[in-house]
Amino acid sequence: MIELQNDTLVFSFPEVHKDAVLRIAFQRTFRIPDDGKNYPLPPGFGNFPLRHVDDFAERIPQGWLERGGVMFPMYQSEALWIMFAHSDYPFALKVAAGKVNAVTGKGWEDGLNRRPQDYLVAPQQPWLDGFCVEKGVIRQFVAMPLGAGYSAEEQLTGAAEYGGLQIVAYPLKREAYERLPKADYRAYDYLAEPMPAKARFSMGLAPGGRMKQKIYDDEFKFEDWDQRYSSRCFIHTVNSLVWRSITGESPPTVPLTAKEYDQAGLPWFDLYDDDAGALEGGEALKGVKSVKELGEEKGDVPLPENESVEAANVKMLRHGLKKDQVREGKF
Repeated sequence: MIELQNDTLVFSFPEVHKDAVLRIAFQRTFRIPDDGKNYPLPPGFGNFPLRHVDDFAERIPQGWLERGGVMFPMYQSEALWIMFAHSDYPFALKVAAGKVNAVTGKGWEDGLNRRPQDYLVAPQQPWLDGFCVEKGVIRQFVAMPLGAGYSAEEQLTGAAEYGGLQIVAYPLKREAYERLPKADYRAYDYLAEPMPAKARFSMGLAPGGRMKQKIYDDEFKFEDWDQRYSSRCFIHTVNSLVWRSITGESPPTVPLTAKEYDQAGLPWFDLYDDDAGALEGGEALKGVKSVKELGEEKGDVPLPENESVEAANVKMLRHGLKKDQVREGKF
């Protein structure tokens, strides 16, 4: 079952276990520079507003209605990260952008694959900021107009069909969960602050700047995942400039730039987990061009305000975070 609560997707599997609940939110953030450097984690500035697509049936593409799910607004070249929060119950999560797997770069497949691993494990994986391109490195999710050729979907499939994100969750089997020493799998405990042509209406996610982030190796036995049960959701991304015409609501304000944030002396983040295993980058994703790289080939300048920054103020985070140790910007 999937519910929408306070701009958060809540996945629950009461038929498996009463504790089998996972909350997923989509965090606003600034876009890190696309300059070849590996940056620390940027903060979260609160959840994007999520709305059911069915509530706006007369104002959205027919394909969105057929797929169902939720939607949220993004400005062109805006970034995001995905937060997996507030649950000790382990889940295997497949995350795709435009039906391109964010871990492997392969097209969407039902079910889980272990070799190579094509899923994340929450709560061990507290967040995902982009496409896994190397061991310990991702390229940030950056919104670009679907149809402009920048999205990972278009680069790898040659089509601009889906855009947005797709997520499916599989719970751990009850018996495997009840064997767990509960202290070993603590959640990251933090709080989030609370028409036109298709190419201009819909946003796809393209690979942006490089960021230090591990995609963790699954420490469970593969047979511990209960693949009899799953919940899947389409998350559609709408151009912020048309969000008001669809919903009647104002979109969020334009986010800070990395330079503005860094000049204010505000913190970046890093996760202390040197001993944790990490996946290699997806082979298909290693050849995908970043927005800046592709823009240079096109003779375009798709990323405004892309100046490099020092990221000197880095705050270390650890497993089992307290509520005052949050990955968010403070102003």
